[in-house]
Amino acid sequence: MPKRKHVTTALSQWMNGTGPDSDVVISSRVRIARNIRNLPFPLMANPEQSNSAMEQLLAVADNGRLNGLGKIEQIKLSELTELEKLVLVEKHLISPNLANESRNGALILSPHEDVSVMINEEDHLRIQCLGSGFQIREAWDSASKIDDIFEEQVDYAFDEKHGYLTSCPTNVGTGIRASVMMHLPALVMTGQINRILSAVTQVGLAVRGLYGEGSEATGNLFQVSNQITLGQSEQEIIENLFQVARQMIEHERSARSKLLSESRLRVEDRIRRSYGILSQAIIIDSKEAAQRLSDIRLGVHLDLLPEVDGLVLNELLVTTQPGSLQMTYGDAMNAEDRDRSRAEMIRSRLATIS
Repeated sequence: MPKRKHVTTALSQWMNGTGPDSDVVISSRVRIARNIRNLPFPLMANPEQSNSAMEQLLAVADNGRLNGLGKIEQIKLSELTELEKLVLVEKHLISPNLANESRNGALILSPHEDVSVMINEEDHLRIQCLGSGFQIREAWDSASKIDDIFEEQVDYAFDEKHGYLTSCPTNVGTGIRASVMMHLPALVMTGQINRILSAVTQVGLAVRGLYGEGSEATGNLFQVSNQITLGQSEQEIIENLFQVARQMIEHERSARSKLLSESRLRVEDRIRRSYGILSQAIIIDSKEAAQRLSDIRLGVHLDLLPEVDGLVLNELLVTTQPGSLQMTYGDAMNAEDRDRSRAEMIRSRLATIS
């Protein structure tokens, strides 16, 4: 079976680092959860019912209503290998839940991978729109338009009192999850991060790691998202996240300025040490790689490593993950194999930009 470009191309366009405030915000995402009226939710559906949901939702793509996204690709999860599904998870194009429960699961992808529509995940339909940098309002606009297209063709499960009905009670109401992926190394290094994150949670937002709920915030990457979907309008949810994220961006920039003015030599030494280790390491695990790549990213944005291209760092966020490593090197790998290949990949990429 030929490899699909979505699993062989490392970098999605939304990770290209060209969006606004990309020195702090890696990406913005809005996800909308919907279900079809009179069909059991995916976790309770039998094969015939989940297949009916899949056919109804794929029909929206078949009838041309999504042509504004470009040449979309429809992928049935049953057609993918476990490795291909893992790569799609690492690129944030599908959830781990969809990868693990792929019976009658499907995916609709835009050419630039900034729109990912998951079918038969925890809900029948999950529309995901992603943008480079701080573009949460724009991501919401895109997701809302796609939601309107599906709603014209599909009868959603909706209650006048509670709003859109979802498998998980925490999504009932608007059904939207909005998030920004932020790189906050200076707040961590100056010891301010716990105070900032505590304040964030007090205004109804959640903070998670790179891969969402249950994941660790490695590499100083924090995903900040709304927790409340019921009792607020979509616009209120988006604006609350926008305003809080804007303040966090300014706090991070202020902390970076403080590091430069008060501890420049120590900061530059740390950044150069990480660069040296990554340039020479023979083996490196994913946690250390993430931390040292975080140091280098900080160095790029502080203009302490002007010779390094930040786009390569975004690429390495994906290509150093287990699935992508195995896809690149073409072999099943144990942990030591991955650590060796990860180090080789990083050395190779840094050598091309220095």
